[in-house]
Amino acid sequence: MAASLENYSGGTFLSDLVARPEFLAYTSEGIFEQSKWVQSGIVQRNAALDARSGGTRVRVPFFDPINPTEEQILSSAAWGTSGAGYLTPQKSTADEQIMTILHRGFAYAADDLSKLGSGADPLAHVRNQLTAAINKLKTSTLKAQLLGLFGGISAAGVLGANQLDASYAGAPGSMTEANFLNVANIVKAKAKLGERGDELDSIAMHSNVAFYLQQVGMLTFSTSALSASGAIVWGGGGVGVTQPEVATFAGLRVVIDDQLTYLTGGTATHAVKYPVYMFKSGVISEGVQQDLRLAADRNILSMQDVVAVDYHYGYHVTGTKWAAAGDNPSNASTTGNLAATASWNLVYSSTKMVPIVRLLCNTPLDTTAY
Repeated sequence: MAASLENYSGGTFLSDLVARPEFLAYTSEGIFEQSKWVQSGIVQRNAALDARSGGTRVRVPFFDPINPTEEQILSSAAWGTSGAGYLTPQKSTADEQIMTILHRGFAYAADDLSKLGSGADPLAHVRNQLTAAINKLKTSTLKAQLLGLFGGISAAGVLGANQLDASYAGAPGSMTEANFLNVANIVKAKAKLGERGDELDSIAMHSNVAFYLQQVGMLTFSTSALSASGAIVWGGGGVGVTQPEVATFAGLRVVIDDQLTYLTGGTATHAVKYPVYMFKSGVISEGVQQDLRLAADRNILSMQDVVAVDYHYGYHVTGTKWAAAGDNPSNASTTGNLAATASWNLVYSSTKMVPIVRLLCNTPLDTTAY
């Protein structure tokens, strides 16, 4: 009788399992299905950005929105901006958006002694967590790209104009609700885009920021104070919410990701600043050059089982382009890499046309200082 999938736990069976097409399909599908960034609609696959035929970057030409100069038509021989008695043809300008391709991978190995000593198969543990691990790595890459576009505390990136800093410039003990994530600060941040601010539909933040929303949302108030014409007393008992999670806030779908840690490099003794990003669905596209690949083998000389993973893709934020000379950057903030502000250019005429906003705020759940 053929062995069941449960029996493929390692050793000589590991290669057979990893090579099975359904296992690869389950892992690839799981990466998309379990990604909070994909579920929210922030990141979307875009086949137009695929580079399966080769190359190191993807170029997407586009035309700038037209901004025509209106001319007054008259019955004379000298009307129009040209003064020649006819409408003057105007030009539309073109540019290109560029996505750099990232080549990433990792491998794990386990020798027979580790399996014998532990009574378990370490690579089976690795295999079971591949989806979550790859999602975490890809989120780390996206975080670095956003940092490069917006900049850190001391250096502004090409999307720096789309940022609102509501944080407190001082010791944590003096922070107030005005420095935290609230509806007022969200509306102020959305106003950075002008009339396009209403296009934002998702928000991403660290759990220290999100749990403050949960704390505020689950506060109850006492109505007894109202009978004496007093103020509402929070925490006095009465009306609360029944669901512990914060699915939406201020009309925005909430993504909680602990990789959105506070920005480094702040002034010593000042309260740490957390970045909160607001997006329009689909503003971040993902292109693929080579689909996720899994391979496993047996090194008989070292008595090890080895599993290797590689994936080749890129993220593109609408209205921006990769400006560094090289490709396949790391997540670092050094020159030529994703988190470096000099690695990015704006191709739209205004940052208001790029539907991403960053809000810097404090949280009472993290009162540490730099």
